[in-house]
Amino acid sequence: MLNEFKKFALKGNVLDLAVGVIIGAAFGKIVSSLVDDIIMPLIGLLVGGVDFSKLSFPVGAATVKYGSFIQTVVDFLIIAFSIFLFVRFFNRFKRKEEEKKEETKADPKEELLREIRDLLKK
Repeated sequence: MLNEFKKFALKGNVLDLAVGVIIGAAFGKIVSSLVDDIIMPLIGLLVGGVDFSKLSFPVGAATVKYGSFIQTVVDFLIIAFSIFLFVRFFNRFKRKEEEKKEETKADPKEELLREIRDLLKK
């Protein structure tokens, strides 16, 4: 069982996934700091000095903090757009690699037909 676990854990995909999760978490913290500390204060200044982190309204005994929600939505949009750009770049690179492989790979039927044509000419 231990050997099976080692084989599973040391597969390339599992390690890639683990690295991706760790980098993603760090990237999320960077984006959160960017939104909380730079973007939202600038937007607040443009809107008239509004501090989004303190926007809230009471509902009975509870407090609805919609400013914090707005910041989280901006976080999500930045992360989603970054992932979109990364996937788009990766797909474009992958597509170019596939086109190169298709160009170098000749169709076996065409090759056979060429050989037959050449034999008939002789």
